[in-house]
Amino acid sequence: MVQEETAELAGQRHGDENFDAGSPESVVPFGKYMLMGKIARGGMAEVYRARAAAVPGQLLAIKCMRTSLATESRFVEMFIREGKLAMMLAHPGIVRTFDVGSVDGRYFISMEFIGGKDLNHVLRRCQETGRRVPIPHALYVALRTCEALQYAHTLCNQQGRPLNIVNRDVSPSNIRISYDGDVKMLDFGIAQALLQVTSEIGVLKGKFSYMSPEQIRGLPLDRRTDIFSMGIVIHEMLSCERLFRDESEFVLMEMVRRAEVKPPSAFNPRVPPEVDALVMRALERDPDKRYQEAAECAKDLEQLLHAYQFAPTELGEFVRGLFPADYRKEQTIAAACLSGERQAVPEAPAVLPEKKPRRRRHRHRDGTVTKKRPIPKLGVRPAVLWIAAIVLLAAGIAILMVAIR
Repeated sequence: MVQEETAELAGQRHGDENFDAGSPESVVPFGKYMLMGKIARGGMAEVYRARAAAVPGQLLAIKCMRTSLATESRFVEMFIREGKLAMMLAHPGIVRTFDVGSVDGRYFISMEFIGGKDLNHVLRRCQETGRRVPIPHALYVALRTCEALQYAHTLCNQQGRPLNIVNRDVSPSNIRISYDGDVKMLDFGIAQALLQVTSEIGVLKGKFSYMSPEQIRGLPLDRRTDIFSMGIVIHEMLSCERLFRDESEFVLMEMVRRAEVKPPSAFNPRVPPEVDALVMRALERDPDKRYQEAAECAKDLEQLLHAYQFAPTELGEFVRGLFPADYRKEQTIAAACLSGERQAVPEAPAVLPEKKPRRRRHRHRDGTVTKKRPIPKLGVRPAVLWIAAIVLLAAGIAILMVAIR
């Protein structure tokens, strides 16, 4: 039911294809923002690169709800609720949301722009190039994600009441890695919080391959379901293989429900036993046997990472190395966006037009002035020939003088 609905929504594009999203060279006003081109498309919304009209030095991402969905109040409520929840999340490991509103009937959410790639793209590129995510890199990504989850899980409202946020969609596509090595979670749109209208217990949301066994069974969820999903993500970073995959959704859901998995070292022999133990604890089928708090998992990850003497800049270097062309393109676009000018990178250096030699002026005694043709300057090659001729002539004269004596 959920899959069919998503596919149907993804096909409703007619109202958005005619929308002028602008470009880095030709910006388009959108309320108090300036749109600079589309960067992503989803079933419910499209994302555009933008900047605030009053603050041109800051790049933003504007997430616009599809116009075909804006006529349905339930979708509008869901979209606005997502934005309001995201605005409450202020953490270095979570993409910052600034504003929620509408312009000419188009509902939007504005958030910080992160130049980089999501973890899903990183893992896919590693598979394509036969590379692996280095173990310390994987541990660092998991550590920062667990810290962000702990913050969301324990967030309270202004009255000090816990919001009981559960992400329910922890997956590689929702973990963003910048070209500088920053790790940020995004899209808490399907998070379960007290500010929702209904609890939605029994409704499957998220991605089957990254759900917990209790989520597949439609049981009430708590923060431990996010820890199981995070365990899947860590496993896939270390093994560079999908943990749960099958062509049949029924078989896939049964695999997740049973949660019978092999340790990462079964796919990557470089994974040490202590890392295996952490991952397998996060992937316990019984929630009571897992890490009970994301902070517990983060503490163990930090201890394991300490042995590698890892620097976060190494992660940025790794991502830039996987996507060198995309990184250069992003840098050029970002510079053009921030300056407001078109900055095309020339394929070859420009050749300056040859200047015509100026004619010399000659003033006669009667006061008249005429222009004489310029004396051509010797180029490098003629000058060398003249010098060689003079040297040979001098040598010939010297030989002749010796012969006469």
